[in-house]
Amino acid sequence: MTDPLLSVNHLSRSFGAIKAVDDISLSLFPGQIYGLVGPDGAGKTTTLRLICGAFKPDAGQVSIGAFSLDRQPEQAREQIGYLSQQFSLYEDLTVLENIRFLAEIRGFSDQEWLPRSHENLAFVGLDAFENRLAGQLSGGMKQNLGLACALVNRPRLLLLDEPTTGVDPVTRQDFWQLVIRLAGTQGMAVLVCTPYMDEASRCSRVGFMRSGQIIREGTPSQLRQLLAGRILELSGSPLPLLFKMAREDAGVQDAQRFGDRLHLRVAPGQARVVRRRLVGSIKTSGGSVHTIQEIQPLLEDVFIELAGSGKNEAVL
Repeated sequence: MTDPLLSVNHLSRSFGAIKAVDDISLSLFPGQIYGLVGPDGAGKTTTLRLICGAFKPDAGQVSIGAFSLDRQPEQAREQIGYLSQQFSLYEDLTVLENIRFLAEIRGFSDQEWLPRSHENLAFVGLDAFENRLAGQLSGGMKQNLGLACALVNRPRLLLLDEPTTGVDPVTRQDFWQLVIRLAGTQGMAVLVCTPYMDEASRCSRVGFMRSGQIIREGTPSQLRQLLAGRILELSGSPLPLLFKMAREDAGVQDAQRFGDRLHLRVAPGQARVVRRRLVGSIKTSGGSVHTIQEIQPLLEDVFIELAGSGKNEAVL
């Protein structure tokens, strides 16, 4: 079996009394995309910064390939490409000048970085804009420029911190097609923090973070199975009444609105009882039920469940 490209073992980091990262371990193999998801403040960004060496851990080790980040920091960092959440390049430099600046900081000669930069710009769709000022690019084009810069050293491990926040859905799709190609055709390992569950579904594995810990890890299908048989979809009218009656039912643990329908998370083994009871209580209260049926859980349902759970769970 292939050795992991990224090994994180018992990583911890505190800021004063706040334990931002608490005993995290994970492995990432070539060609895999690992998604870190969780609510704001869960420790996702801090984890990425510890892995790339921007923060020093209080405890734990990070290895990238054969190199320990603690003992061989320069060799380890040479394996990494990093794209931060906020656009951090120079807006008064052109696209190509930004790449040149980063390449020369890393010590690359013109013969090394220039051909590589043309390849990367073509890959991200910016080859026709190399002389445009970065400040004149759209939000999606800025993220693509950030990706091209992150690839300048031909990394084996790509770290992405919420790379599509604030861009439109079409641009998000296009960006993810690039990420999937990097993992699938170039064998790169990708660790991405994302708030979007549709992006998490594209990952090989997903780790859910809460209070600095990974409380659940598995493939998207494994995570969805956590709520198998426990999600009901309810439609009818008026929706506020349906929502109220669902929240008051003893067997309903949570109710969330998804468009013109409600997703109800019910206690284990309670789906049939809740369905029958809600049909009666809603009609008695003057409402109408169009459909109430068991559905396959979405990752959003799992996210909501785990965000409210304080228990440390086993890895799948």
